Amino acid sequence: MKVVILLGGLSIGLLAVLVLTELVLRFGLGFGHPPLYVADETMGYRLAPNQKVKRLGNRIEINKYSMRAGAIAPAPPPNTLRVFLLGDSLANGNWWTDQDDILSTAIAKSIEPNLPEAYSDIEALNASANSWGPRNELAYLERYGTFKAQVLVLLLNTDDLFGTEPTSLQVGRDRSYPNRNYSFALTEIFSRLFKKNQPIPGLKEIQNEGGDRVGKNLTAIHGIYQRATAANGKLIVVLSPLKRELTGPKDYELTARQRLQDWATQNNVIYLDLLPDFQAHPNAGEALYRDHIHLSPAGNAKVSQLIADTISLP
Repeated sequence: MKVVILLGGLSIGLLAVLVLTELVLRFGLGFGHPPLYVADETMGYRLAPNQKVKRLGNRIEINKYSMRAGAIAPAPPPNTLRVFLLGDSLANGNWWTDQDDILSTAIAKSIEPNLPEAYSDIEALNASANSWGPRNELAYLERYGTFKAQVLVLLLNTDDLFGTEPTSLQVGRDRSYPNRNYSFALTEIFSRLFKKNQPIPGLKEIQNEGGDRVGKNLTAIHGIYQRATAANGKLIVVLSPLKRELTGPKDYELTARQRLQDWATQNNVIYLDLLPDFQAHPNAGEALYRDHIHLSPAGNAKVSQLIADTISLP
């Protein structure tokens, strides 16, 4: 009898611990409800619209246009400078960046004290998603347009120049692209710690896309340029280096970089290569990056200021 009571007490204690852990993970840290993705026939995928979640204390808001931004009107309010940031996870900020600290918001905050005389307010848009490349981003503009933004900033990293065609194969199959919430926060933790992503049929063939990838992505960038100018907007192309490029890009990267620069020169597009500024930093590798590609808060601050300064140029 004592053994039964003891086992019953242990079971109740274990259940209480599990319940408490679930509550802390779900309501304290935001596990179980990750930012969700939807498959898209032209973009490959995009963030599911109309989401508000919180992960590890950071707020993430996605509006009805799958932007990491609050609700917006189709056109900017009167006397408002609308800056539209288009990019991948660098622009998005992912789960580790609070809504108030994402790059688009930081750019707007940097510009606000020195707004051009024609404007009394500034608004920042942000269409971005993990691993998007120029072809995903062009497809976004083809679907939704530029929202009459006066300035469109295309933020690339060097790997984007080699990006493959859009695909939705990873949505709901790769944990980085969930399409539904978890029943329990503990289930998500278990999945991330112990469950490996399984091979996705067909994905490897797309990732091994042959031909001139750089050329295909430059064609997409040109399409983005055409849509910006057709809407009377100004395009600024920004290239962020990979961390390992700080000691010098590889030959194939130098070739791709030069092709992008030549395209920008030929089309009279403002082109901001961040590599020289990063290389001039005394401790860029440690100070400006959180990993091999994503920027730290200090990196975001530096990039937002460089972009803001470029936008403010006459």
